[in-house]
Amino acid sequence: QVQLVESGGGSVQAGESLRLSCSVSGLTFSDHAMGWFRESPGKGREGVACISSTSRTVHYADSVKGRFTVSRDNAANTLTLRMYRLKPEDTAMYYCAADYTAGFIECADFGYWGQGTQVTVSS
Repeated sequence: QVQLVESGGGSVQAGESLRLSCSVSGLTFSDHAMGWFRESPGKGREGVACISSTSRTVHYADSVKGRFTVSRDNAANTLTLRMYRLKPEDTAMYYCAADYTAGFIECADFGYWGQGTQVTVSS
């Protein structure tokens, strides 16, 4: 059974930082591309950051480039998203996801999903 468990969300002020973590079990983590996605009312799902199995390929949404950093630890089966200079528009439910393959063509429509962790940024 594949499980992805996010942690680290919370409520912060604009300009502050947060670190999200995703612990993965039930699959060979190092064989799968991973990603962070977010959803907020009226905006739909956005691929925030995706990373290939070897970390060689990384993609960021334009809205977070230069502020967010995605990384993975294949030995610990963990995906991390470091978020800096947070803005109110970053408020969303953040989801960790694993793709079916090691690479990805598009940071979207991954196969396995966690339950999400809420991030709220107030001005």
